[in-house]
This record gives sequence, structure tokens and C-alpha cells, in this order.
Amino acid sequence: RTLGGSVGFGKRLKWPDDFFSAYTEASYSKYMLDSFPSFGLPDGSYNLLSIKAVISRNSQDQMIYPRKGSSFSLGVQFTPPFSLMNGKDYGAIDDPYEKFQNVEFHKWTFNAAWYTQLVGDLVLAIKADFGALGFYNEDIGYPAFEKFDMGGSGLSGFSYTGTDVISLRGYEDGALTPEVYNDISRRYVGNGNVYTRYYAELRYPITLNPSATLYGLAFVEGGNIWSDWDQVNPFSVKRSAGFGIRAFLPMFGLLGFDYGWGFDQLTYPENSRTSAPSGQFHFIIGQQL
Repeated sequence: RTLGGSVGFGKRLKWPDDFFSAYTEASYSKYMLDSFPSFGLPDGSYNLLSIKAVISRNSQDQMIYPRKGSSFSLGVQFTPPFSLMNGKDYGAIDDPYEKFQNVEFHKWTFNAAWYTQLVGDLVLAIKADFGALGFYNEDIGYPAFEKFDMGGSGLSGFSYTGTDVISLRGYEDGALTPEVYNDISRRYVGNGNVYTRYYAELRYPITLNPSATLYGLAFVEGGNIWSDWDQVNPFSVKRSAGFGIRAFLPMFGLLGFDYGWGFDQLTYPENSRTSAPSGQFHFIIGQQL
């Protein structure tokens, strides 16, 4: 179970130009775990108090089926460094609940998108995303919450149980996320702490009726996710390509279907398993436009 709330404030800026905006949010979440091994933590309640700040610039000509313009955002989310403030020696603490009860981290995200009208209503959309999770104390390391999970439709823009879900079409859900063996849960758990993703889409509308916008697309995509900064190589990505269709309905939001082919074989050192290149169908709901 989770319990929490947030308070945020956003403002349109006049400098450097009228397309900039800033957003700040303070939030608190209590995660109450009971026989829930996915985080690799013992049963109990965990506190996550954080502040988020985002600065963005959006010059898209319209929100639904943009033909030109761009959007950029840079965000940081951080908790107080509890372990550096209370004077405890966390290297000498054996109780994992005491060690991880107050979640601490700093998290950085960057998103960019460009839209170019090629011929008529044919649009090229190019996007790039980056995310990184950091920690304050070597004796605690990366948090169990707020990690990244990559692969599949991703339900892009959606966060569940303290995890950011990142799509990479052409692969199974969560297939790219590295895993590590956890002594507490005695199972492998997701350990995605840094990711990068790039993709391009050619879009063409079937109908641009405001009450039911429908368009087709073809895409190429690449991305990867790592457990630690020293493993990061932004040019070493898993690649895919495919096609799909999107429908924006005021009653339901954005819906769609994609078929993607993943070109790269995936290896899983923790269980000596491999996954050969294959095609995947994906259902899309709530993905960013």
C-alpha cells in the first residue's frame, strides 16, 4: 500500500522568452510493504520526502499532432541527505529496515523533442530522453525506490510503485532492465539506475478532427539502461523499428497499437538466459504526444 500527497507550484516565465516555464513540487509518500519482494526490502513502512524542480521550454504549435516546434525539460528530484545529518555509521548497521527506512536519493531527468513538417501533414518527430539516479552515502547506495524500468510499451509517462517505466518498443516489458540478486528477498530484483533513449517517428494523419484525431506512424528507436554510472555508454543501445497507429479521443485520451522488431539479442548474466531478436505487439495508453 502507498499513502502520500504533494503540493506544487508552476509559473510561466518571461525570460529568456515566453516559451519557458518552471515547476516546483514538495511530496511525501509512505510505502507500506507486506510480503512484497519486488523492492528487496523487509516488511515495514518506508518514508520518501522529496522536492522536485523542473524547468522547461515548449514551442510546439499545438499539443495534439504538433507539426513544428520543440520541447525541452530538465528536472531534478531530491530527498534530504538523512544519513549525512544524523551522525550514524551506516556501515556498522546490520538491520536493513533501520538502514533504508528513510529513503534518500537525487534523481536527474532530461527530455527533448523536435517536430518538423516535411510535406503537407507528414511530420518527423525526433526525441531523446535521459535519466539518472544518485545517492549520498556509499554505505547505503542506490535506493530501492524511484528506479527505472525499460522495455515494451512502457505505459510511457506512468509511474507505478515507486518506479519510472520507460518504453522501448520491439522488446518485452522490462526486458532491458538489469537485475541483481537480493539477499533479503532471495530473488533477483530490478536495478536500473541510469538510462538513455532516442527515437524518431514519421507521422501522417488519417483524420485531424478535434473530437477524434487518428494518425499512423513508423519509428526507429534505440535505448539502454545500466546499474551504475561507470557502465554507461550512450552509444551502446538496443535498437528497434516498427509501425503503429494512434487515436486521441477526448473521453479516453491517447490510445494506440504498435508492432516493433527488436534487432539486438539480450543476455541475462544472472541466469545465463538469452533472448533472440523478435517482434512484439504493444498496446499504448497515456503515452506522451
